[in-house]
Amino acid sequence: MTSVCQSRAAGVPARQVHVEAVAAKRVEESAPLTTPSSWQSYRSDFNKDDGELRMLLNSIQAFDLPERRESASPPQPAPAPATLLPVYVMLPLDTVWPVERDGRMVNVIKREKALEVGLRTLKRAGVEGVMVDVWWGIVEGAAPGEYDFSAYKRLFHKVAENGLKVQAVMSFHAAGGNVGDTCKIPLPSWVLAVGDRNPDVFFMDKAGVRNRECLSLGCDGVPLFHGRTPVAMYRDFIEAFADEFDYMFGEVIHEVTVGLGPAGELRYPSYPEGDGRWRFPGVGEFQCFDRYMLADLREKADAAGHPEWGLGGPHDCGHYNAAAWETGFFVSQGGSWDSEYGRFFLGWYSGALLAHGDRVLGAAAQALGRRGRPRRARTVTEQADGHLVYEFEAACHLGAKLAGVHWWFKSRAHAAELTAGYYNTRERDGYADVMAMLRRHRARLSFTCVEMRDCEHPPEGRCSPQGLLQQVIEAAMAAGVPLSGENALQRYDNYAFDRIAESAFGLNARAGRLEQLTFLRMGDLMFDNFASFSSFLERLRSPPANQGWTGY
Repeated sequence: MTSVCQSRAAGVPARQVHVEAVAAKRVEESAPLTTPSSWQSYRSDFNKDDGELRMLLNSIQAFDLPERRESASPPQPAPAPATLLPVYVMLPLDTVWPVERDGRMVNVIKREKALEVGLRTLKRAGVEGVMVDVWWGIVEGAAPGEYDFSAYKRLFHKVAENGLKVQAVMSFHAAGGNVGDTCKIPLPSWVLAVGDRNPDVFFMDKAGVRNRECLSLGCDGVPLFHGRTPVAMYRDFIEAFADEFDYMFGEVIHEVTVGLGPAGELRYPSYPEGDGRWRFPGVGEFQCFDRYMLADLREKADAAGHPEWGLGGPHDCGHYNAAAWETGFFVSQGGSWDSEYGRFFLGWYSGALLAHGDRVLGAAAQALGRRGRPRRARTVTEQADGHLVYEFEAACHLGAKLAGVHWWFKSRAHAAELTAGYYNTRERDGYADVMAMLRRHRARLSFTCVEMRDCEHPPEGRCSPQGLLQQVIEAAMAAGVPLSGENALQRYDNYAFDRIAESAFGLNARAGRLEQLTFLRMGDLMFDNFASFSSFLERLRSPPANQGWTGY
């Protein structure tokens, strides 16, 4: 089977959550929902037959779930056995959606009744929590500095009522161009308007094609957006989110994962499948041709004493769908990647990506850890005189994502990783620097492709998701960075489940190193295969006790 890895905590009194949820204005589900004319670029399958609703409602009897009643006392969710590896489930990308009602735009929860049943079902099965995309294009879509978190507040209360936790993803990218995307959510219209006047705020390839999925990291510090820089916009958004929800930090909102690039991952948009430019397993293309990236390249080339290196990216790196051996840059023996110029360029390209992650995570940590936010003790040290010294940290974890770019991993150059911004080759560990940056911010890492095996991929792609995961696990372990796993594709076969369990508990993946699993994704397909998913959760509650076990 050919696969492509792409993608995606001080407490709240239960009574407070329940009362606020009951007091919130309810939206009539029977009322017509239409997308306003100014939001026509937002597309979803909302108006299709709601097979998910029928499936979930039919599951009520099977799981013997009680009828939900409003009452003065908070609901008490039934206890569920926990898994040794906490499991989170991604909610649909369009769980919160903008609609027009009575002549004005409002954000609502789609398929709300189905969602309520689904949350209770997940809790009964032993799921720890859910991952939710908090879309920049929806929350701050109307105007700069105007944030509408109302639907997310309603959603988080529903999650809390069902005894689940939240991993909130600050999604500063557009949806619709990645594997598994079922809807289209652009960047805020006022951001795109700036891009229309100044296209260089977007990444550009050597052919001059712009990628409007996210902003170029080259303009991170340039105040182009109504007087704000991109990093300032990201910080303000996270600050507004924390102002709205910090009373939930710790007990309900467990982690805030910060989007750092396309699909929310720290990488360049080097393999844009959504518009047809790239197909697996092409090497991809470098994304460094907007004027801000080129200006930085020229500056670094001048400093290195080679101004001729600052004129542009490599000229011999092929095209999006090239094989590594078809290029002069990525070919294993004698390739330009292994020359003095190649080492300079790749060091600059990957370094710019790392610096971007460092800037944005630093701003996010500042917003989440501001004075007055909920905090918890991180370490407690007893002094010689018997006094206890407490060191505190933000109650909500900070998180980031990396992409599982596993194709061409078995070649010397690791071409696809290089174009994505990971300077990882057979001779160079490209993930140690990434882990060091994450450690500085005490950030947790989410990594994809934990369900994949090498043998599932065509030999011409030189793929090794297993080898890549092994390297990332070892790099995270060495740096002390907590690592979570995600499946890149929706699969419910035992072969995929075996591989996930092996990744979490098998000795060949450093037993027990995964601290959390985020499963893709709640919806029709999951509930069609819920018996298999439940059996998998049961397996995670009781892994083999044999210390010599190396996998299923």
